[in-house]
Amino acid sequence: MFDVAPTELLLVVVVALVVIGPKDLPKAMRFVGKWMGKARGMARHFRAGLDTMMREAELEELEKKWREQNEAIMREFPRVEGPDAVAATTPVNAGKNEEEPTQDSAAVEPEKPETHEVPPRDGPLP
Repeated sequence: MFDVAPTELLLVVVVALVVIGPKDLPKAMRFVGKWMGKARGMARHFRAGLDTMMREAELEELEKKWREQNEAIMREFPRVEGPDAVAATTPVNAGKNEEEPTQDSAAVEPEKPETHEVPPRDGPLP
């Protein structure tokens, strides 16, 4: 941060010794040390606040992405509600071309409904 060479630091110490005097130099160094500690503490607190703000912004961004992906999945696999409802086993846009029926489609039995229960929408999972 500060580009202070050892010779410059020695010069500052010698000037402080001459100006302040050997008797009051420990008090002055203690005073400077306290203020440096306070300054470092404030800088640490400021940096921690910035880190927290950045982390919250990243979490909001990830939550937004998750919400978009969840909505896309829910559009692809819509929820069917009701006591006799059967969950869809194939996506809405499965890629099958309904204009070209095959001969086997008439002979194929309809798919059996799923046997598991659909978990509640906002409740805890079983």
